[in-house]
Amino acid sequence: MQEGLLPLFPLQVVLLPGSPLPLHIFEDRYKEMIGEVLRDKLEFGVVLASEKGIVNTGCTATVDRVLREYPDGRLDILTRGRRRFEILLLNDERTFLRGAVEFFDDDADKAEPAGPDLLQNVIAGYSQLQSIPSNDPLDPDDPRLSFRLAQDVPDLGFRQTLLTMRSEADRMRRIADFLPGYLERRRRTQHTKDVAGRNGHGHHQPE
Repeated sequence: MQEGLLPLFPLQVVLLPGSPLPLHIFEDRYKEMIGEVLRDKLEFGVVLASEKGIVNTGCTATVDRVLREYPDGRLDILTRGRRRFEILLLNDERTFLRGAVEFFDDDADKAEPAGPDLLQNVIAGYSQLQSIPSNDPLDPDDPRLSFRLAQDVPDLGFRQTLLTMRSEADRMRRIADFLPGYLERRRRTQHTKDVAGRNGHGHHQPE
Protein backbone atom coordinates (compact mmCIF):
# COMPACT_ATOMS: atom_id res chain seq x y z
CA MET A 1 0.00 0.00 0.00
CA GLN A 2 1.48 3.33 -1.01
CA GLU A 3 2.34 5.93 1.61
CA GLY A 4 2.50 9.70 1.50
CA LEU A 5 0.74 12.06 -0.90
CA LEU A 6 -1.71 10.72 -3.47
CA PRO A 7 -1.31 12.00 -7.06
CA LEU A 8 -4.56 13.65 -8.14
CA PHE A 9 -6.15 13.81 -11.59
CA PRO A 10 -8.99 16.40 -11.70
CA LEU A 11 -11.48 15.52 -14.44
CA GLN A 12 -15.07 16.15 -15.49
CA VAL A 13 -15.71 12.60 -14.31
CA VAL A 14 -16.94 10.87 -11.16
CA LEU A 15 -15.17 7.53 -10.91
CA LEU A 16 -16.90 4.85 -8.82
CA PRO A 17 -15.26 1.82 -7.14
CA GLY A 18 -15.04 -1.06 -9.61
CA SER A 19 -15.85 1.09 -12.64
CA PRO A 20 -13.60 1.10 -15.73
CA LEU A 21 -12.29 4.45 -16.97
CA PRO A 22 -10.37 4.77 -20.24
CA LEU A 23 -8.06 7.81 -20.36
CA HIS A 24 -6.00 9.54 -23.03
CA ILE A 25 -2.91 11.05 -21.39
CA PHE A 26 -1.48 13.97 -23.37
CA GLU A 27 -0.45 16.77 -20.98
CA ASP A 28 3.21 16.67 -19.92
CA ARG A 29 2.37 16.83 -16.19
CA TYR A 30 0.05 13.82 -16.46
CA LYS A 31 2.53 11.92 -18.64
CA GLU A 32 4.94 12.38 -15.73
CA MET A 33 2.34 11.34 -13.17
CA ILE A 34 1.14 8.24 -15.01
CA GLY A 35 4.74 7.30 -15.78
CA GLU A 36 5.41 7.13 -12.03
CA VAL A 37 2.12 5.30 -11.42
CA LEU A 38 3.09 2.64 -13.97
CA ARG A 39 6.68 2.35 -12.81
CA ASP A 40 5.87 1.99 -9.12
CA LYS A 41 2.43 0.32 -9.50
CA LEU A 42 0.70 3.13 -7.63
CA GLU A 43 -2.85 4.36 -7.28
CA PHE A 44 -3.83 7.88 -8.28
CA GLY A 45 -6.91 9.84 -7.30
CA VAL A 46 -9.65 10.89 -9.72
CA VAL A 47 -11.60 13.91 -8.45
CA LEU A 48 -14.43 15.86 -10.03
CA ALA A 49 -13.32 19.28 -11.28
CA SER A 50 -15.64 22.23 -11.74
CA GLU A 51 -15.36 25.99 -12.24
CA LYS A 52 -15.22 26.34 -8.45
CA GLY A 53 -12.30 23.92 -8.11
CA ILE A 54 -12.21 20.25 -7.18
CA VAL A 55 -14.50 18.38 -4.81
CA ASN A 56 -12.93 16.88 -1.71
CA THR A 57 -14.20 13.31 -2.18
CA GLY A 58 -12.84 11.09 -4.94
CA CYS A 59 -11.89 7.56 -5.90
CA THR A 60 -8.48 6.08 -6.54
CA ALA A 61 -7.69 4.32 -9.80
CA THR A 62 -5.10 1.80 -10.89
CA VAL A 63 -3.98 1.17 -14.46
CA ASP A 64 -5.39 -2.13 -15.73
CA ARG A 65 -3.44 -1.95 -18.95
CA VAL A 66 -1.77 0.37 -21.44
CA LEU A 67 -3.80 0.30 -24.65
CA ARG A 68 -1.49 2.39 -26.84
CA GLU A 69 1.79 4.30 -26.58
CA TYR A 70 2.43 7.17 -29.00
CA PRO A 71 5.88 8.34 -30.21
CA ASP A 72 5.43 11.70 -28.45
CA GLY A 73 4.78 10.06 -25.09
CA ARG A 74 1.00 10.21 -25.10
CA LEU A 75 -0.79 7.17 -23.73
CA ASP A 76 -4.16 5.47 -24.00
CA ILE A 77 -4.77 3.57 -20.76
CA LEU A 78 -7.60 1.64 -19.16
CA THR A 79 -7.99 2.30 -15.46
CA ARG A 80 -10.37 1.01 -12.79
CA GLY A 81 -11.82 2.60 -9.67
CA ARG A 82 -10.59 1.21 -6.34
CA ARG A 83 -10.89 3.11 -3.04
CA ARG A 84 -12.81 6.17 -1.91
CA PHE A 85 -11.04 9.01 -0.14
CA GLU A 86 -11.45 12.48 1.30
CA ILE A 87 -8.85 15.16 0.64
CA LEU A 88 -7.40 16.61 3.85
CA LEU A 89 -4.72 18.84 2.34
CA LEU A 90 -3.62 19.79 -1.18
CA ASN A 91 0.02 20.01 -2.26
CA ASP A 92 1.17 21.76 -5.45
CA GLU A 93 4.94 21.34 -5.12
CA ARG A 94 5.04 19.04 -8.18
CA THR A 95 3.88 19.79 -11.71
CA PHE A 96 0.73 17.78 -10.91
CA LEU A 97 -1.52 18.13 -7.88
CA ARG A 98 -1.17 15.80 -4.91
CA GLY A 99 -3.13 15.43 -1.72
CA ALA A 100 -2.97 14.10 1.80
CA VAL A 101 -6.05 11.90 1.90
CA GLU A 102 -8.05 9.72 4.24
CA PHE A 103 -9.52 6.54 2.80
CA PHE A 104 -12.98 5.42 3.85
CA ASP A 105 -15.50 2.66 3.22
CA ASP A 106 -19.05 2.06 4.36
CA ASP A 107 -19.66 2.54 8.07
CA ALA A 108 -19.71 -0.76 9.92
CA ASP A 109 -22.90 0.17 11.77
CA LYS A 110 -24.63 0.89 8.44
CA ALA A 111 -23.56 -2.28 6.67
CA GLU A 112 -27.05 -3.72 6.33
CA PRO A 113 -27.82 -4.81 2.74
CA ALA A 114 -30.73 -3.46 0.75
CA GLY A 115 -33.98 -5.34 1.39
CA PRO A 116 -35.21 -7.81 -1.25
CA ASP A 117 -38.14 -5.60 -2.36
CA LEU A 118 -35.89 -2.56 -2.80
CA LEU A 119 -33.27 -4.65 -4.58
CA GLN A 120 -35.81 -6.14 -6.98
CA ASN A 121 -37.31 -2.72 -7.69
CA VAL A 122 -33.97 -1.12 -8.50
CA ILE A 123 -32.71 -3.99 -10.68
CA ALA A 124 -35.99 -4.09 -12.59
CA GLY A 125 -35.79 -0.37 -13.23
CA TYR A 126 -32.20 -0.51 -14.40
CA SER A 127 -33.00 -3.28 -16.84
CA GLN A 128 -34.87 -0.58 -18.78
CA LEU A 129 -31.59 1.16 -19.46
CA GLN A 130 -30.66 -1.76 -21.74
CA SER A 131 -27.00 -1.02 -21.20
CA ILE A 132 -25.99 -3.79 -18.79
CA PRO A 133 -24.16 -6.43 -20.86
CA SER A 134 -25.74 -9.87 -20.73
CA ASN A 135 -22.30 -11.42 -20.22
CA ASP A 136 -21.79 -9.33 -17.07
CA PRO A 137 -24.74 -10.36 -14.90
CA LEU A 138 -25.62 -8.49 -11.74
CA ASP A 139 -24.87 -10.18 -8.42
CA PRO A 140 -27.63 -9.37 -5.90
CA ASP A 141 -25.21 -10.26 -3.08
CA ASP A 142 -22.56 -7.77 -4.24
CA PRO A 143 -22.05 -5.38 -1.28
CA ARG A 144 -21.27 -2.60 -3.78
CA LEU A 145 -24.02 -3.33 -6.29
CA SER A 146 -25.12 0.32 -6.14
CA PHE A 147 -21.82 1.41 -7.70
CA ARG A 148 -22.17 -1.23 -10.42
CA LEU A 149 -25.64 0.05 -11.29
CA ALA A 150 -24.59 3.70 -11.23
CA GLN A 151 -21.98 3.06 -13.94
CA ASP A 152 -24.82 3.41 -16.44
CA VAL A 153 -25.95 6.85 -15.25
CA PRO A 154 -23.90 9.80 -16.57
CA ASP A 155 -25.39 12.36 -14.13
CA LEU A 156 -22.30 13.68 -12.31
CA GLY A 157 -24.15 15.13 -9.33
CA PHE A 158 -25.94 11.85 -8.72
CA ARG A 159 -22.73 9.84 -9.02
CA GLN A 160 -20.88 12.18 -6.66
CA THR A 161 -23.65 11.87 -4.09
CA LEU A 162 -23.45 8.07 -4.20
CA LEU A 163 -19.67 8.20 -3.91
CA THR A 164 -19.87 10.06 -0.59
CA MET A 165 -22.56 7.87 0.99
CA ARG A 166 -21.40 5.27 3.52
CA SER A 167 -24.30 2.80 3.43
CA GLU A 168 -25.18 0.42 0.60
CA ALA A 169 -28.85 0.40 1.64
CA ASP A 170 -28.93 4.22 1.62
CA ARG A 171 -27.33 4.26 -1.84
CA MET A 172 -29.90 1.80 -3.17
CA ARG A 173 -32.73 3.91 -1.75
CA ARG A 174 -31.23 6.98 -3.42
CA ILE A 175 -31.10 5.09 -6.72
CA ALA A 176 -34.72 3.99 -6.31
CA ASP A 177 -35.76 7.64 -5.77
CA PHE A 178 -33.65 8.91 -8.68
CA LEU A 179 -34.51 6.24 -11.23
CA PRO A 180 -38.12 7.04 -12.27
CA GLY A 181 -37.36 10.67 -13.16
CA TYR A 182 -34.14 9.74 -14.91
CA LEU A 183 -35.84 7.09 -17.06
CA GLU A 184 -38.60 9.54 -17.95
CA ARG A 185 -36.03 12.14 -19.04
CA ARG A 186 -34.30 9.49 -21.16
CA ARG A 187 -37.60 8.56 -22.80
CA ARG A 188 -38.37 12.20 -23.61
CA THR A 189 -34.88 12.73 -25.03
CA GLN A 190 -35.14 9.61 -27.18
CA HIS A 191 -38.59 10.66 -28.41
CA THR A 192 -37.21 14.06 -29.44
CA LYS A 193 -34.36 12.37 -31.32
CA ASP A 194 -36.79 10.01 -33.05
CA VAL A 195 -38.99 12.91 -34.16
CA ALA A 196 -35.98 14.88 -35.37
CA GLY A 197 -34.79 11.84 -37.30
CA ARG A 198 -38.09 11.85 -39.19
CA ASN A 199 -37.65 15.55 -39.90
CA GLY A 200 -40.65 16.20 -37.72
CA HIS A 201 -43.09 14.43 -40.04
CA GLY A 202 -46.46 14.26 -38.41
CA HIS A 203 -45.68 17.29 -36.25
CA HIS A 204 -44.64 19.94 -38.74
CA GLN A 205 -47.30 22.22 -40.09
CA PRO A 206 -47.12 22.59 -43.90
CA GLU A 207 -46.17 26.04 -45.19
